[in-house]
Amino acid sequence: MRLVGGTALGHGDAVRLEDVSIAFTLKGGKRYVAVEGIDLGVMPGEFVAIVGPTGSGKSTLLNAAAGLLKPASGRVTVFSSALSGLNARAGYLFQADALMPWKTALDNVAVALEPQSVKRAEALARARDWLGKVGLATFVDRYPHMLSGGQRKRVALAQMLIRDPEILLMDEPFGPLDAQTRQIMGNLLLDLWAANRKAVMFVTHDLEEAIALSDRVVVLSAGPAARIVGEFKVDLARPRDISEIRLEPQFHALYKEIWSCLRVEVSRAYASGPA
Repeated sequence: MRLVGGTALGHGDAVRLEDVSIAFTLKGGKRYVAVEGIDLGVMPGEFVAIVGPTGSGKSTLLNAAAGLLKPASGRVTVFSSALSGLNARAGYLFQADALMPWKTALDNVAVALEPQSVKRAEALARARDWLGKVGLATFVDRYPHMLSGGQRKRVALAQMLIRDPEILLMDEPFGPLDAQTRQIMGNLLLDLWAANRKAVMFVTHDLEEAIALSDRVVVLSAGPAARIVGEFKVDLARPRDISEIRLEPQFHALYKEIWSCLRVEVSRAYASGPA
């Protein structure tokens, strides 16, 4: 189902980007507008996936929601309060591993609680519990180089979730993984999310992944000055299994509808030059 007229923004949004434009100053003083006039709200408990061609500003929007980038115009609010500085109510999961190689899986997860001044014994106990939740109960003493890509991503997921953030910002977190591991990680994410639903902004290049995971898919145009060109409600029943949901006729119909919008922007980005 295509949503016409853009996102219905409201005061109940967990995170809200209102008429946001973000620009960068390039070498030589030239100004590059990455995204322009973005209106996007994510409700508490809502899972929103953002797709678009390379260079469309998907990660830029996450960075704005995280407070890592200040909009050139417009504003970002978190639970109706204007965001100033870093978004302390959000957790951020990046595409690249951010684990400390000299720390075990247990210590990598526990370290996330240091800013909260949690005592070490409690931090270790909570970290051990979270590693169990992500299926790594027997790997707590392993160092990152001793773990597979999927296992490292599980550690990173536990590291983010142990802080109990109210908003999850995820930038192609499963991108480097093989197809089978991506499905396993997608199901794990859905299980953890369903247990205590958070607001999620999930960036991906994989349209199938976006549909399988989310409640709503947002399509960005080709850059520069990327904008929202389509929003689609995902009316697929939950709970979902990533591999099984892709076999449903409704999934294929929705994929075709969204791809008809996304394909135009991918073609525009390709025509404008190399990725």
